[in-house]
Amino acid sequence: MLPSRETPMNVVAPFEGIGASLRRKEDSRFLQGHGNYVDDMDRPGQVCAWILRSPHAHALLRSVDVAVARAMPGVVGVFTGADTQAAGLGGIPCGWQIHNKDGSPMAEPPHPVLAHERVRHVGDPVALVIAETRAQARDAAEAINVDYETLEPSVTMAQALRPGATPIHEGVAGNLCYDWHIGDKAIVDAAFAAAQKVVGLDLTNNRLVPNAMEPRAAVGEFDRYSGDYTLYTTSQNPHVIRLLMSAHVLKLPESKVRVVAPDVGGGFGSKIYHYAEEALVCWGSAQVKRPVKWVADRTEAFMSDAHGRDHVSRAEFAFDAQGKILALRVATQANMGAYLSTFAPCVPTYLYATLLAGCYATPVIYAEVKAVFTNTVPVDAYRGAGRPEATYLLERLMDVSARELGIDRVELRRRNFIAVDAFPYQTPVALQYDSGDYQTTLAAGLETADWDGFETRRAEAARRGKLRGIGISTYVEACGIAPSAVVGSLGARAGLYEVGTIRVHPTGSVTVLTGAHSHGQGHETTFAQLVADKLGVPTAQVDIVHGDTAKVPFGMGTYGSRSMAVGGSAMMKAMDKIIAKGKRIAAHLMEASVEDIEFDRGTFRVAGTDKTKALVDISVAAYVPHNYPIDEIEPGLEETAFYDPKNFTYPGGCHIAEVEIDTDTGHVAMVNFTAVDDVGRVINPMIVEGQVQGGVAQGIGQALMEACLYDDQGQLVSGSMMDYAMPRAEDIAPVSVATHVTLCTHNPLGVKGCGEVGAIGSPPAVINAVVDALRDYGVRHLDMPATAPKIFAIIQGGQKLAAE
Repeated sequence: MLPSRETPMNVVAPFEGIGASLRRKEDSRFLQGHGNYVDDMDRPGQVCAWILRSPHAHALLRSVDVAVARAMPGVVGVFTGADTQAAGLGGIPCGWQIHNKDGSPMAEPPHPVLAHERVRHVGDPVALVIAETRAQARDAAEAINVDYETLEPSVTMAQALRPGATPIHEGVAGNLCYDWHIGDKAIVDAAFAAAQKVVGLDLTNNRLVPNAMEPRAAVGEFDRYSGDYTLYTTSQNPHVIRLLMSAHVLKLPESKVRVVAPDVGGGFGSKIYHYAEEALVCWGSAQVKRPVKWVADRTEAFMSDAHGRDHVSRAEFAFDAQGKILALRVATQANMGAYLSTFAPCVPTYLYATLLAGCYATPVIYAEVKAVFTNTVPVDAYRGAGRPEATYLLERLMDVSARELGIDRVELRRRNFIAVDAFPYQTPVALQYDSGDYQTTLAAGLETADWDGFETRRAEAARRGKLRGIGISTYVEACGIAPSAVVGSLGARAGLYEVGTIRVHPTGSVTVLTGAHSHGQGHETTFAQLVADKLGVPTAQVDIVHGDTAKVPFGMGTYGSRSMAVGGSAMMKAMDKIIAKGKRIAAHLMEASVEDIEFDRGTFRVAGTDKTKALVDISVAAYVPHNYPIDEIEPGLEETAFYDPKNFTYPGGCHIAEVEIDTDTGHVAMVNFTAVDDVGRVINPMIVEGQVQGGVAQGIGQALMEACLYDDQGQLVSGSMMDYAMPRAEDIAPVSVATHVTLCTHNPLGVKGCGEVGAIGSPPAVINAVVDALRDYGVRHLDMPATAPKIFAIIQGGQKLAAE
């Protein structure tokens, strides 16, 4: 169902525009080892940094003695929290403010770049060591003598909220960051009182470690003559890092700071945020008058990168006698970790609770969210950010409800879908969906997965002694976070527009400068396809520039599947300006009225005639104005446009997982996976397929094996690849990917976003399949991850019960 498109006339063949499955331009250099990552960078005179991190989850810093470390070979500087405090460095800022039910602002405690007086999680930075080599810096860090007075840690939210728990931050009562809600509780309670049936479920969305292929890294370089700083960093949004670091931490004008994010090897949300190490290498460079480089090792990444998910919820549906949803009631506790990361407060509120309608016509919803500080690594957005948590809750509750109502799980979903003729559809939790067709994606998913033939496959598996199950998830999400005015009223401390600059060179080649950033999405290909489709320029003649605040106008980076919907729309607006100016030049060159000039993929034509000019004729004239109305039109052919979306975009779809369980071991094998998604207009089907498959792999990982675990003292027991299970190729089923398109109605491309759908729809589909496979063992619900030991215990317990 991925769209195809015939090659249009008068463009370069083969067709390279919207809808073409072009191979990614950037892959050639990556596959040949020619990527340019931060760790590849070595600046002249560079020294290396190592961060001494707390081994305790909660402790007072009585003293930090660095005398021995400063005298060790190769050491050029050692700095503590006392040094950064004396220098006047600010703390890491939070980018979103949430208000409590009573209207008061959330608790927003300081987040120092180096711990001062107290450490609050294992891995909290305590000292910065700078030496000639990384090994020397590490050796010196081990020689620092820290006198810790350990305090009782609150590792879980239940511990943090219990009466008498040790405060994690002074002035934060009960370790509660905020107590927020949405909806009218009284109306929802009344709907529940009138319900024919109420179905409830307690569930946990497990904490995850992002584990991008490239660990975080940063190089700070201070120019002592100009006073300028340059930061090379593994970031998804360099302009935001520049703003937060310069204004809030270093307390400098933005013009004194340049941030460069070159090739970035994966982000998944964990590289959106401003981290302490970025500010430390810049400030450290100014102290030692040399460039400073820091690169995390994998163990360090486990306890310094922001984690994801970590919700505990109670959810209830109220149904009428026909199985129609009357109301939804949700209470969630969301773990913030020890500090507020950049976007953490909005994830369990405006990116989660506003999606609790899902794709169902739910008349009323009430949700309350308590955000809790704990002595763990801070938690922030991870692929999907709030929408996977909402989808998991809804789709598990839908399956449990179907079973308790005695209604087929597919039929219950169909019965409650928002009708295709109901769009635009106003949900009871603020969002208005502009388009969707959930019945069609469901039907396509069922057909592709051979849903009707499953019982035959189940019986065949049983003959082999296996338990086979099938699970479904129908979802909707919100992408392209917008608009700025709306999110600003909801607490965002930044605009969420995007910028695009189109520079047509004299020879007709094109450079695109975008505020979006690529860390695996294939932007160098898909953005070039927009130019090929709109301007008729071959993709080989289109260069994409991103990730450098000195080159690109202010942009907001890449996350929330916003690159094409927001960044691509800005490019389209800039190209419209290029075409408008080109028409004026063409009208002059062909002695015609501007109103009579038509443009189609590279050719300007006088309407109704055979008089034409190619784009290159116009670009040459623009830069070589020998016959050019300079008094009317400025030379050059370059335009910039900003795009601030009118609404979110709303991808949706149907995911179906089929699993098989080995009763001797409890191991869950993925057999098949089907994903039918509505991501709006598809720019490059091959890239969409890859993005969906990658997201599904992450969703399967969360559902079956990934779990970030702490012991009762706050030690990260899943702190390495030896202890934290990541999905491998053998763990992923064949993934069948298809699309059904309903266009977004409010952006010029009609796109909705595809980067997160795989991770949103897949976890509940997999768990629904596992629970279906265990149906004869009385399993109503199983929290993620569905590990082999957990399932083996269920099977063994069931056998004992049967024997009795």
